[in-house]
Amino acid sequence: MPMRMYREIETKERKLKEVICNQCGKRLKVEDGILKEGCFHSEYPFDYFSKKDGFIYTFDLCEACFDGWIDGFSHPAEITETREYL
Repeated sequence: MPMRMYREIETKERKLKEVICNQCGKRLKVEDGILKEGCFHSEYPFDYFSKKDGFIYTFDLCEACFDGWIDGFSHPAEITETREYL
């Protein structure tokens, strides 16, 4: 079951309705189609030389689950600060 649900609006435009963390099941705050809290979204297509070649993995993690995930890395993730948001 997809963890991001959308609803159709009159213009046939998709509007974000709900985001659920794939790890813990938390429902993240969405208002008027805008996600209002931190969320890690991944849509990764595996390719050649992988046993998952041809499959795309898509998931969302709330900030707490993301933090727990990267805290388990044997080599820390590189973190850089963004100076300007686009």
